[in-house]
Amino acid sequence: MKETVVSGIRSTGKLHLGNYYGALRNFVKMQEEYNCFFFIADLHSLTTHPTPGDLGRTVREVVVEYLAAGIDPEKSTIYIQSDVPEVAELYLYMNMNAYLGELERATAFKDKVRANPDNVNAGLLTYPVLMACDILLHHGTKVPVGKDQEQHLEMTRTFGNRFNRLYQVDYFKEAFAFTYSDKLVKIPGLDGNGKMGKSNGEASCVYLSDAPDVIRKKVMRAVSDSGPTEINQPKPEAIQNLFDLMKVVSKPDTLSHFEELYNTCTIRYGDFKKQLAEDMVLATDPVRSRIQEISNDQEYVQRVVKMGAEKASESARKTIREIRDIIGIKRLY
Repeated sequence: MKETVVSGIRSTGKLHLGNYYGALRNFVKMQEEYNCFFFIADLHSLTTHPTPGDLGRTVREVVVEYLAAGIDPEKSTIYIQSDVPEVAELYLYMNMNAYLGELERATAFKDKVRANPDNVNAGLLTYPVLMACDILLHHGTKVPVGKDQEQHLEMTRTFGNRFNRLYQVDYFKEAFAFTYSDKLVKIPGLDGNGKMGKSNGEASCVYLSDAPDVIRKKVMRAVSDSGPTEINQPKPEAIQNLFDLMKVVSKPDTLSHFEELYNTCTIRYGDFKKQLAEDMVLATDPVRSRIQEISNDQEYVQRVVKMGAEKASESARKTIREIRDIIGIKRLY
């Protein structure tokens, strides 16, 4: 029997190059070898109180972009988290098995409290429980996560093992972080700091659906400096980020050409950025075309989402039936 992979993405915005060259390409490989559940985490996003219009729009965008990036609904289960009510039911049960102290000590929770002191809601506190339920509901054993989510995955194992001990069963398996390589591809942002991510602002990200002119403008505005003044001068972070992006989207000889120009203090960042922008346009063109094609086919999108909900619900209903029996929740009629 194939092992089960479970992974979700928040429904708060469009997918960018970091998603595509990181998680999404791995997902495409995983669906060939594993029983994969990929879901759009719209319930998780409620901690930030998105407007109804924005939530509905972004959920659809993420579904379309998952499909455009190569996720096959015939090989994987793609579903929207809220389409499977068993997620919320298991969340209720597992909240009874999670303790205030351990939830308050979660690094991600403390970071969110510092960043948003006026929005410390219960959903934010119990975020790791909901994440655990997404995994446990389908008995996932492999979870593609970054380092920032490893503590949540450890908590998933804690909750599952605690349930097993409490009810003296060997029901939940342990889930561990999983990727196809020892080192995930890091896609830096255009703002000169850290990795590409929506939290760093629109200007930092190149989205898969961005039009060519939008990509060109973003790249030309990327943070740079006045250029090297010494032969083989080490690159500042912002410049290294641009070279790291070129390493991903450009041909090796193109990268070598600009490395040589930099090392000899003859690089012109205008030319460099123009080349990087054109290579990004080419790299994203196949996905961008698919996004437009799929987005225009409302019937296909609805069919995929409905099929995903049915497949995920079949797995979830089985788990909930067994959980109720283990806990002792039985109907008296």
